Amino acid sequence: MELGEALDRIDAIRAHVARTGMFRGYKAATVGCTGLLAFLAAAMQPLVVPNALENVHQYLQLWIGAAAASVICVGIELATRYLKSDSPLQREQTLLAVERFVPCLVAGASVTWAVVQFSPSAAHLLPGLWAIMFSLGIFASCGQLPPPAVAVAIYYLVAGVACLVLAREAHALSPWAMAGTFGVGQLLTAVVLYLALERRDDDC
Repeated sequence: MELGEALDRIDAIRAHVARTGMFRGYKAATVGCTGLLAFLAAAMQPLVVPNALENVHQYLQLWIGAAAASVICVGIELATRYLKSDSPLQREQTLLAVERFVPCLVAGASVTWAVVQFSPSAAHLLPGLWAIMFSLGIFASCGQLPPPAVAVAIYYLVAGVACLVLAREAHALSPWAMAGTFGVGQLLTAVVLYLALERRDDDC
Protein backbone atom coordinates (compact mmCIF):
# COMPACT_ATOMS: atom_id res chain seq x y z
CA MET A 1 0.00 0.00 0.00
CA GLU A 2 1.37 3.38 -0.98
CA LEU A 3 1.85 6.10 1.63
CA GLY A 4 -0.69 8.39 -0.05
CA GLU A 5 -3.37 5.70 0.00
CA ALA A 6 -2.65 4.91 3.63
CA LEU A 7 -2.97 8.57 4.59
CA ASP A 8 -6.26 8.81 2.69
CA ARG A 9 -7.60 5.84 4.62
CA ILE A 10 -6.53 7.35 7.92
CA ASP A 11 -8.28 10.60 7.00
CA ALA A 12 -11.43 8.66 6.07
CA ILE A 13 -11.38 6.77 9.37
CA ARG A 14 -10.86 9.99 11.32
CA ALA A 15 -13.75 11.66 9.48
CA HIS A 16 -16.00 8.69 10.25
CA VAL A 17 -15.07 8.77 13.94
CA ALA A 18 -15.71 12.52 14.02
CA ARG A 19 -19.18 12.02 12.52
CA THR A 20 -20.17 9.16 14.82
CA GLY A 21 -18.20 9.91 17.99
CA MET A 22 -19.61 11.70 21.03
CA PHE A 23 -18.93 15.44 21.01
CA ARG A 24 -17.93 16.81 24.41
CA GLY A 25 -17.57 20.46 23.46
CA TYR A 26 -20.98 21.56 24.79
CA LYS A 27 -20.77 22.11 28.55
CA ALA A 28 -23.74 21.79 30.89
CA ALA A 29 -22.88 24.96 32.83
CA THR A 30 -22.74 27.14 29.71
CA VAL A 31 -25.90 25.68 28.20
CA GLY A 32 -27.67 26.04 31.55
CA CYS A 33 -26.68 29.71 31.70
CA THR A 34 -28.32 30.29 28.30
CA GLY A 35 -31.53 28.83 29.75
CA LEU A 36 -31.36 31.15 32.74
CA LEU A 37 -30.77 34.04 30.34
CA ALA A 38 -34.05 33.18 28.61
CA PHE A 39 -35.88 33.37 31.96
CA LEU A 40 -34.19 36.70 32.70
CA ALA A 41 -35.26 38.11 29.32
CA ALA A 42 -38.81 36.87 29.94
CA ALA A 43 -38.88 38.61 33.31
CA MET A 44 -37.61 41.83 31.72
CA GLN A 45 -40.04 41.82 28.79
CA PRO A 46 -43.10 43.23 30.67
CA LEU A 47 -40.89 46.06 31.92
CA VAL A 48 -39.15 47.04 28.69
CA VAL A 49 -41.79 45.90 26.16
CA PRO A 50 -45.16 46.16 27.97
CA ASN A 51 -47.17 45.64 24.76
CA ALA A 52 -45.14 43.39 22.49
CA LEU A 53 -47.70 43.25 19.67
CA GLU A 54 -47.53 47.02 19.27
CA ASN A 55 -43.76 47.13 19.76
CA VAL A 56 -42.50 44.21 17.70
CA HIS A 57 -39.13 45.80 16.99
CA GLN A 58 -38.43 46.28 20.71
CA TYR A 59 -39.55 42.70 21.34
CA LEU A 60 -37.15 41.46 18.68
CA GLN A 61 -34.32 43.58 20.07
CA LEU A 62 -34.79 41.99 23.48
CA TRP A 63 -34.93 38.39 22.31
CA ILE A 64 -32.40 38.66 19.50
CA GLY A 65 -30.07 40.27 22.03
CA ALA A 66 -30.60 37.34 24.43
CA ALA A 67 -30.07 34.85 21.61
CA ALA A 68 -26.91 36.64 20.45
CA ALA A 69 -25.51 36.60 23.98
CA SER A 70 -26.20 32.86 24.21
CA VAL A 71 -24.59 32.15 20.84
CA ILE A 72 -21.53 34.20 21.81
CA CYS A 73 -21.11 32.28 25.08
CA VAL A 74 -21.33 28.90 23.39
CA GLY A 75 -19.23 30.13 20.45
CA ILE A 76 -16.42 31.28 22.74
CA GLU A 77 -16.41 27.88 24.43
CA LEU A 78 -16.24 26.03 21.10
CA ALA A 79 -13.57 28.37 19.72
CA THR A 80 -11.47 27.90 22.87
CA ARG A 81 -11.78 24.13 22.57
CA TYR A 82 -10.77 24.26 18.92
CA LEU A 83 -7.76 26.54 19.44
CA LYS A 84 -6.43 24.78 22.54
CA SER A 85 -6.85 21.24 21.25
CA ASP A 86 -3.85 19.42 19.81
CA SER A 87 -6.10 16.62 18.56
CA PRO A 88 -7.10 16.73 14.87
CA LEU A 89 -10.09 14.55 15.78
CA GLN A 90 -11.37 16.99 18.41
CA ARG A 91 -10.94 19.89 16.02
CA GLU A 92 -12.83 18.05 13.30
CA GLN A 93 -15.63 17.20 15.73
CA THR A 94 -15.90 20.85 16.75
CA LEU A 95 -16.14 22.02 13.15
CA LEU A 96 -18.72 19.33 12.43
CA ALA A 97 -20.81 20.41 15.43
CA VAL A 98 -20.83 23.98 14.13
CA GLU A 99 -21.60 22.81 10.60
CA ARG A 100 -24.60 20.81 11.79
CA PHE A 101 -26.13 23.47 14.00
CA VAL A 102 -25.43 26.79 12.26
CA PRO A 103 -27.94 26.22 9.40
CA CYS A 104 -30.88 26.33 11.84
CA LEU A 105 -29.61 29.66 13.21
CA VAL A 106 -29.24 31.08 9.71
CA ALA A 107 -32.72 29.84 8.81
CA GLY A 108 -34.18 31.42 11.94
CA ALA A 109 -32.52 34.75 11.20
CA SER A 110 -33.69 34.64 7.57
CA VAL A 111 -37.30 33.86 8.50
CA THR A 112 -37.26 36.62 11.10
CA TRP A 113 -36.06 39.15 8.54
CA ALA A 114 -38.63 38.03 5.96
CA VAL A 115 -41.54 38.16 8.41
CA VAL A 116 -40.60 41.56 9.86
CA GLN A 117 -39.95 43.13 6.46
CA PHE A 118 -42.82 41.69 4.46
CA SER A 119 -45.42 40.20 6.85
CA PRO A 120 -45.17 42.06 10.18
CA SER A 121 -48.71 41.02 11.06
CA ALA A 122 -47.39 37.44 11.34
CA ALA A 123 -44.71 38.36 13.89
CA HIS A 124 -46.66 36.57 16.63
CA LEU A 125 -45.74 33.28 14.92
CA LEU A 126 -41.98 33.84 15.31
CA PRO A 127 -41.47 32.19 18.73
CA GLY A 128 -43.01 28.97 17.44
CA LEU A 129 -41.01 29.08 14.22
CA TRP A 130 -37.79 29.73 16.16
CA ALA A 131 -38.43 26.72 18.40
CA ILE A 132 -39.17 24.42 15.46
CA MET A 133 -36.00 25.48 13.65
CA PHE A 134 -33.98 25.06 16.84
CA SER A 135 -35.37 21.54 17.17
CA LEU A 136 -34.16 20.77 13.65
CA GLY A 137 -30.67 21.92 14.65
CA ILE A 138 -30.70 19.54 17.61
CA PHE A 139 -32.04 16.68 15.47
CA ALA A 140 -29.19 17.31 13.01
CA SER A 141 -26.69 17.22 15.89
CA CYS A 142 -28.06 14.10 17.59
CA GLY A 143 -25.38 11.89 16.05
CA GLN A 144 -22.79 13.73 18.15
CA LEU A 145 -24.90 14.07 21.30
CA PRO A 146 -26.00 11.60 24.00
CA PRO A 147 -29.11 9.58 23.02
CA PRO A 148 -31.41 11.48 25.46
CA ALA A 149 -30.79 14.61 23.35
CA VAL A 150 -33.50 13.29 21.04
CA ALA A 151 -36.00 14.02 23.82
CA VAL A 152 -34.77 17.63 23.91
CA ALA A 153 -35.26 17.96 20.15
CA ILE A 154 -38.77 16.55 20.47
CA TYR A 155 -39.50 18.97 23.33
CA TYR A 156 -38.50 21.96 21.20
CA LEU A 157 -40.61 20.67 18.30
CA VAL A 158 -43.71 20.13 20.47
CA ALA A 159 -43.21 23.47 22.24
CA GLY A 160 -42.83 25.22 18.89
CA VAL A 161 -46.06 23.76 17.57
CA ALA A 162 -47.80 24.71 20.84
CA CYS A 163 -46.55 28.29 20.46
CA LEU A 164 -47.99 28.43 16.94
CA VAL A 165 -51.35 27.07 18.15
CA LEU A 166 -51.55 29.47 21.10
CA ALA A 167 -50.07 32.55 19.41
CA ARG A 168 -53.19 34.70 19.51
CA GLU A 169 -54.88 37.30 21.65
CA ALA A 170 -53.37 37.55 25.14
CA HIS A 171 -50.88 34.75 24.46
CA ALA A 172 -49.36 36.39 21.38
CA LEU A 173 -45.65 37.14 21.96
CA SER A 174 -46.01 36.16 25.60
CA PRO A 175 -42.67 36.28 27.43
CA TRP A 176 -43.44 32.97 29.08
CA ALA A 177 -43.83 31.26 25.73
CA MET A 178 -40.14 31.97 25.16
CA ALA A 179 -39.18 31.11 28.74
CA GLY A 180 -41.17 27.89 28.64
CA THR A 181 -39.63 26.92 25.33
CA PHE A 182 -36.02 28.09 25.34
CA GLY A 183 -35.52 28.51 29.09
CA VAL A 184 -36.84 25.05 29.95
CA GLY A 185 -35.34 23.54 26.78
CA GLN A 186 -31.82 24.77 27.50
CA LEU A 187 -31.99 23.70 31.14
CA LEU A 188 -33.18 20.28 30.00
CA THR A 189 -30.24 20.14 27.58
CA ALA A 190 -27.85 21.04 30.39
CA VAL A 191 -29.25 18.20 32.53
CA VAL A 192 -28.79 15.74 29.65
CA LEU A 193 -25.19 16.85 29.07
CA TYR A 194 -24.34 16.62 32.75
CA LEU A 195 -25.94 13.25 33.43
CA ALA A 196 -24.85 11.58 30.20
CA LEU A 197 -21.32 12.99 29.89
CA GLU A 198 -19.93 15.13 32.66
CA ARG A 199 -21.09 13.12 35.68
CA ARG A 200 -19.67 9.97 34.11
CA ASP A 201 -16.35 11.73 33.60
CA ASP A 202 -16.34 12.84 37.25
CA ASP A 203 -17.05 9.29 38.38
CA CYS A 204 -14.14 7.87 36.39
